[in-house]
Order: sequence, then C-alpha cells, then structure tokens
Amino acid sequence: MTMLLLEPQSWKDYELIDSGNFEKLERFGSYVVARPEPQAVWNKSLSDAEWERMANAYFKKDKGQKSGQDERGTWIKKKGMPEQWVVEYHYQSMALKMRLGLTSFKHVGLFPEQGENWNYINRAVKKMTTPQPKVLNLFAYTGGASIAAKASGADVTHVDSVKQVVTWSRENMELSGLNNIRWIVDDALKFVRREVKRGNKYNGIILDPPAYGRGPDGERWILEDNILELIQCCREMLDPKEGFLVLNLYSMGFSSIIAETLIHQTFGKDINLEMGELYLNDRYEKKLPLGVFCRFTNY
Repeated sequence: MTMLLLEPQSWKDYELIDSGNFEKLERFGSYVVARPEPQAVWNKSLSDAEWERMANAYFKKDKGQKSGQDERGTWIKKKGMPEQWVVEYHYQSMALKMRLGLTSFKHVGLFPEQGENWNYINRAVKKMTTPQPKVLNLFAYTGGASIAAKASGADVTHVDSVKQVVTWSRENMELSGLNNIRWIVDDALKFVRREVKRGNKYNGIILDPPAYGRGPDGERWILEDNILELIQCCREMLDPKEGFLVLNLYSMGFSSIIAETLIHQTFGKDINLEMGELYLNDRYEKKLPLGVFCRFTNY
C-alpha cells in the first residue's frame, strides 16, 4: 500500500508562513500568530525580527515548561489583535465557519491540517445511500469534523470530555448556519462501551485521540494502553454494510503503519483503506508533519 502525504488544498483563511527553531508562524484569516511547534527542528527561513514584525500575537511559554502538546504560557498581543475571531473553510458545497481564540495552551481552536479529513468525510457521507447517515465524532475538540459531517448531510453525535470546548463547538455549528448536533460531555471510552452494550450503530466514526488525556471525572486516557479496546468497540458500532472510519494519531511514537496494522487486524482487509501523514508546507517548501491518519470505507 502506498503511503499518502496529504496537505490541505482548500484553505484560503490559513497559511503556514514559516517554521523552524521549534516554532511556526501562521496566518489565520487576517491575523498572524507565532507559537511553539516541537517538530520544527530545522532553522527558520525568516529572521526573528521579521517574525516579530509579522506576528499579531506571539506565544511565550511559562518558565520551566518542556516542549510538547500541553505547553502553558501567555500570548503577547499587538494593538488591534482580538481575543477571538472567525475563519471560513470551503470545499465543494461545504461552507464552514469557526471561531478562533488565544488559549493558555498555545492552541487557537483549529488544527488546519485536518482540512483533508473534512473533505474525506464530506465525500464519504455524500456517497452513502443511507438517508441522513449517523456519524460519531470522538475526542471531538471544537468540532471541525462534526460540522463538516453535519454540513454534508449527516446526523452527528459529538463527544468530548471538556464542557468548555463542547460549548465552543456549538458556537462553530451556529456560525456555520447548522443545527441539531447531539452534544455529549463524557469520557470517550466509557461512552463507546455503553454504545456497544446498547447495540447502537453508526455509518461513520471519527477518532482523534490524544496521547494522554483526562475524562470529565478524572478518567485516564493513555493512547498505547487504550487504543486497541477503542478500535474494537468501533468495530462493533460501525455499520458493516455502509460505514467509514477516520483515525488520527498525533503521538510522535505512533506511525501510520501501526494504525494500518491495527485497522486491518480489527476490520479485516476487505475495506478501501488509505493511510499516511498530514503535513503543512510553508512558503519556503519546508514540510511540517502534523500527525498520521488511517481511514477507510467499507462500501
């Protein structure tokens, strides 16, 4: 199987300007932000002075913080930089709007490399013969994949353990002119265990698990310990005749080959499977890897 390297092609409101020295310089809509990026191990193409000139906001890590996904810090903002703003994403008939914000964990509420998976979800839902296919989004964060599925005609259930980001997701749904997504604040693994017992089925399942995490009641999520059970539960929930699954993995210890082996062992090989890496290309042709994916349809 050929490993795919996918860069989102549908963004007008996003650009990776430069990357290097463990940072990235990005444009979201009308605003440019600079923030840490642990995989940008090369040198910047632009000078530090140019970064300072271009950035409307610069994330400064708290002292003593180690490089990683949960870096805490403070945004240093120039005059005119808002705390919140809106960007748009378009693909074929799909038109999404998402509210961004400067958080204390360096994130802004959007992972732009996921645009390629939103496009895949759109195509997968559109090809189904099932009226209003049921789609489940787990570890759903601020809901980019949820609103992509909803905008494509699906009946969507959105599950995340953090109430504040579920509220954020609802804002994104409303901004996009959509409604009736089912919101669940719960630990993903506990939720799918119950769904399996209930015998509930879905035509699409989207998985975006972190390397480590906590449920709303302090439940521990460790990717390497829990991913097998989660995928096995997904096999029980996925419609065997008309279903798709999208798996994203951000842990630097997990390759797309691991994801492929896990999916094939669980779902068999009679599926239309794609796997590879998602990346962003900056203006100077430096490719920044931002996670692996494995996705398939069974129809």
